[in-house]
Amino acid sequence: MFFQVYGEHALAQWGMLLVVLVGLILFNEFARRTKMGGAITFFAIPLALTIYFVAIAIGAHVGAEWALNNQTHLYMNGWFHYAKLYAALTGCIGFMMIKYEWGIGAKHWFKPFPFIIVAINILIAVASDFESAIMGWNKWWLSSEGVWLYGGWHNVFNGVAGILNIFCMTAWWNVYPSKDKKDMIWADMTWVYILVYDIWNFAYTYNCLPTHSWYCGIALLLAPTIAALLWNRGGWIQNRANTLAIWCMFAQVFPLFQEVFKDGFHKFSWVVLPTQYVDGFATIERLYEVAGGDAAVTGTTIDSVAANPTSMLVISVLALITNAVALCYICVQAKKRHINPYKEDVFINQKYYKDAIARAEI
Repeated sequence: MFFQVYGEHALAQWGMLLVVLVGLILFNEFARRTKMGGAITFFAIPLALTIYFVAIAIGAHVGAEWALNNQTHLYMNGWFHYAKLYAALTGCIGFMMIKYEWGIGAKHWFKPFPFIIVAINILIAVASDFESAIMGWNKWWLSSEGVWLYGGWHNVFNGVAGILNIFCMTAWWNVYPSKDKKDMIWADMTWVYILVYDIWNFAYTYNCLPTHSWYCGIALLLAPTIAALLWNRGGWIQNRANTLAIWCMFAQVFPLFQEVFKDGFHKFSWVVLPTQYVDGFATIERLYEVAGGDAAVTGTTIDSVAANPTSMLVISVLALITNAVALCYICVQAKKRHINPYKEDVFINQKYYKDAIARAEI
């Protein structure tokens, strides 16, 4: 219903999804279990990559062929990609400061940092959904990322769902290091929030990052969720940030792994398109032709090529409904117990909460 994962490339598409999922889980475990693993993943590798990115920028500026033809320079040179990468890294480092009680990470006033960084990232996505609605209401438009997007009510519904999702984060000050120092524990961020966040974020990637959503909308969301539900209760938000940063670093260096160009070209057989592209890559090729080929620039709109927005609408409505229900439940519980849900734990009767809080060093 959601993706075109059938036919001659189905084995490669499903197989690579599994590879990415397992890879993200393993890299996250390496990063979270020891200080050395975290230091390598979120300090050493990003430092090396920053030097690499600067070298590419300098090389391209002076006209060096190796830099001008580099994947990162050609396909990931926009400010958004770098902002997303370093924003995710900021979250990872902040969470490490809390779990290892480094510097201000041990201070009570720093505890809302996880809420703040997550809320900022959600608002960026919300802005992207609303931008798509404005730029391409019931028509295709070419984004600054070089992707043909189809805007409409689905963007509005999911944008509102994202705003509600921010207020579904409870107990902002109640984050702690785990007793074994492997995780930052946010016990009140139970399976309820994980579920509504995953639905909303999947809808966001499906609406606004459609050519990447098979990997960043499924594997990237499943990796921290599987860990949180099976062996790492209370550590979901830390692992979400970890896997996001790891994926962003990989995608920044190897963008061709999942890239689909505005003319429909893609390098690997495991690249997947969602169903809004009615005829698959042929739809993108047609959009490119109608837009004038190389003359197509950011903001170009097309309403003469067929689209199928049904799946986007279904998942966005689901995101809005589930987040609204979760927020209503939080409000009811807060009123019933006479508490401020943003200062005190709400889900104290859930087994997930009890398992998570038992791991915390309070």
